[in-house]
Amino acid sequence: MNVYIREMKAHRKSLIIWCIGMIALIGSGMGKFAGFASSGQSMNELMAQMPKSLQAFLGVGSLDMSTASGYYGVLFLYIVLLSTIHAAMIGATIISKEERDKTVEFLFVKPMPRKRIIGNKLLAAFTQVGILSIITWLVSLLMVGRYSDGESITSDIGISMIGMLILQVLFLVIGTAIAASTKKPGKAATLATFVLLVTFFLSFAIDLSGKIEGLKYLTPFKYFEAKNVMDAGLEFVFVGISVVLIGVLAVATFVLYEKRDLNV
Repeated sequence: MNVYIREMKAHRKSLIIWCIGMIALIGSGMGKFAGFASSGQSMNELMAQMPKSLQAFLGVGSLDMSTASGYYGVLFLYIVLLSTIHAAMIGATIISKEERDKTVEFLFVKPMPRKRIIGNKLLAAFTQVGILSIITWLVSLLMVGRYSDGESITSDIGISMIGMLILQVLFLVIGTAIAASTKKPGKAATLATFVLLVTFFLSFAIDLSGKIEGLKYLTPFKYFEAKNVMDAGLEFVFVGISVVLIGVLAVATFVLYEKRDLNV
């Protein structure tokens, strides 16, 4: 478990920064809700007057923006974006950084097979993703509950967090698979982030154009949208696709890295 502990210590400062960023995002977002609520403005009417492109950018759908949970559902799009960027980047860097930092020889001369090393690295990455997810869940309960005015918010936030965690793990293994396959370790995080942003903007395009609705299966950001999961729960087909992709990409990480000639 020395590799696991080493990775947890190496990434603890960045994890703290990501957690602070998440807390700031949720706190400032719900603070704006409080400001609108106290002004007497109707959030639903305000959003309805906006162009469709802006509504798609803000993530406005069937959610009731006059309630704390509805407003949080809109904010949730950006919470997911932040958490998945963290997952993709840590997935890519935790695999590729040994070659990038020229510490490959130090690590791989140890009497430990590559698969065990990668397994420990993946476990460390999953742990950090889980910590960010727990922090997000607790802060969301606290901040949304503060403005809920007696509204039941626990189940809505809980089901949203499950969807977010699945996306985090999915983008984590996308990052590890890219890092395990590329011969340029320094670009692994950039490639993983590029894949994430392409799928993120594809989800916007789908909202703007009803003609490409079938492409929703190509972007994980359409799998667990707050406006859907808060109303109808998690869709089995999207959960199934996510689990299959996670399994395939995790196996690919081990297989590809095992066969690679490492840059020392």
